[in-house]
Amino acid sequence: MASPDTTLPAIVVIDAAGTVIGWSQAAEELFGYRAADVLGRSSTFVMSGDLEAGDQEQWYSLVEARHRDGGSLLVRVGGSRLLTPGERAAWLLSATPVSAEVPGRAGRLLEPIINRSPLAVAVWDRNLRCLWLNPAAQRLRSVFPHYEVGRSLAEPLPGADTEAAQEAMRTVLAEGVPMIDREEIWTSADQREERTLSTSLFRLEGPDGRPLGVCTLTMDLSNSRARSRLALIREASIRIGSTLDVQKTAQELADLAVPVLADYVTVDLAESVLPEDAPLQRLAATDASIPVFRRAGVASIHQGCPESLWPLGETVFVPPSSPFTEVLASGRSHFERVLDTSPGTWLDQDPERAEIIHDTGMHTLIIIPLKARGDILGITVFVRNDNPAPFTKDDLICAEELVARAALSLDNARQYTRQRTAVLALQRNLLPRRLTGTGALEVASRYLPSGIHDAVGGDWYDAIPLPDDRVALVVGDVTGHGINAAATMGRLRTAVRTLTYMGLPPDELLAHLDDLLVRLTEEDAGPDGFPLDPTGATCVYAVYNPATRRCTMAGAGHPPPAVVTPSGDVSFPRPPSGTPIGLGLGSYQSLELELAEGTLIALYTDGLIETRTADIEAGIDRLGAALAQAALPLENFCTSVIRTMVGEAHSEDDIALLVARTRVP
Repeated sequence: MASPDTTLPAIVVIDAAGTVIGWSQAAEELFGYRAADVLGRSSTFVMSGDLEAGDQEQWYSLVEARHRDGGSLLVRVGGSRLLTPGERAAWLLSATPVSAEVPGRAGRLLEPIINRSPLAVAVWDRNLRCLWLNPAAQRLRSVFPHYEVGRSLAEPLPGADTEAAQEAMRTVLAEGVPMIDREEIWTSADQREERTLSTSLFRLEGPDGRPLGVCTLTMDLSNSRARSRLALIREASIRIGSTLDVQKTAQELADLAVPVLADYVTVDLAESVLPEDAPLQRLAATDASIPVFRRAGVASIHQGCPESLWPLGETVFVPPSSPFTEVLASGRSHFERVLDTSPGTWLDQDPERAEIIHDTGMHTLIIIPLKARGDILGITVFVRNDNPAPFTKDDLICAEELVARAALSLDNARQYTRQRTAVLALQRNLLPRRLTGTGALEVASRYLPSGIHDAVGGDWYDAIPLPDDRVALVVGDVTGHGINAAATMGRLRTAVRTLTYMGLPPDELLAHLDDLLVRLTEEDAGPDGFPLDPTGATCVYAVYNPATRRCTMAGAGHPPPAVVTPSGDVSFPRPPSGTPIGLGLGSYQSLELELAEGTLIALYTDGLIETRTADIEAGIDRLGAALAQAALPLENFCTSVIRTMVGEAHSEDDIALLVARTRVP
């Protein structure tokens, strides 16, 4: 259908019976019919609906019209009563297409408003063909190419899937119930532009109630500040606290808030949250500046963070009367829409901060306490300098929600760090501080805590001198992690030493150890008779006699020891496998080997060989290759083996490695 000339309205005259008795040139151009085609025919041949208004002298209506080429269009019709020659009643109709004028009685007044509106307004006929749209809709054509007069929504276009939109529009046409706020993401055909659009649909009806088309009102939410804030909070629940590391969590908070909320953000934590640092009380303080925090996170839109006076990990000094100490003392946020840098403020006591504020253009400030479970962990500072807009109360609410989520993650990390530190300290105190192999063996060891589990486990190792220069070697692994596993490990290590001094052979020693652990578990049982913390352990125990160069070993559900000959050949002798100790089911058997001078024995826990993606046997093969390539002396040997097996990544489980080499006379 050709686009009509809408410079002049189409004039049609009908008599009281609705018969067309006048037809202008503009009407011919609008509807495509010549005067000879319609004169003397009912007006319904071209325009549907009641085109008379009773006793009214003037009226307006929105009607559906038919074009000569078979298409349809919406027209705004105004009617005026007139008398024809012979004083016969008639109506003069002035018809304007909707594509040229906003429909309705107040159309001429509303048209400038709608054309300037940020809402994209479009009118569609019953065949879902676009009849009219305002400039805002035209600007969305890159992501919604169907915003074009004369184009049907059903027309297939590259990159545009309108099935859901068609279904919604047809539903509104059929049922007449508006659809409000249909949110959908639209992407341009070249994938370079993406917009989030919220569309509401309303049915357009004629005077008789018949559906004529649909009007759509669309809002572009892509740059909505409210939407950005919601996305920020949603992202915080995913990104903040991804690890149980205090400093990483603090940095995640700073990184997330820049640049969505602020241009510059710092996260400063109290001493109690970072217990491994030197006490702040020991640092020098003055009347104008006291050490209060340590910088744990910082982010800026500017490379190098020129706004920050202190790098990560450094002590942060603040004036006693500053808003930082006020927030720390009160637990309430500080909101300064326009940062007051005039003389007489707290900045007089802090000339360095005053200078950096002036040099970088800081003009608006929010300080929020990091509060979790009744404790104040530190403060988070939000600043804008490049962004000229001052913070609003909505920004404050968003920042407080963001900080509240981060504070819980920081507190979890703090408690985890404290527990882990305590367990590591206990385990280190329970493990041997210095190993000796007497004159029979040269020994070395390594212990590597897990970097993934919630706490370290109960891996242990020991080298126990015996009479006649004999040496007992033992490596074990208590099930579970945490302080209970570490405590059980200490008890087992003590028990192994006691049984070793009794001169028991390896198989009998493991049997006694199994029985002992069963009794210890029973003693710790609850009122119902069931153990409060069922515990088991795996273990490998070996005794080397330098006089005979024979090594006797037995295992309790533990990976086999490795033997490396002086020529570099690696083998894994497997003593008859026994069940883990603590089950009360074990019967153990010993295996005896003769070792050449300079032979190396390696005992280890399963953390060295087992991963989530590979089984123990595959790990044993990898360990064999690592042992064959590792360099001596033994201290370097241990380091080389662990680096080869684990790499730079955190180990998935605790690792204990005990290496002994038979001495050459």
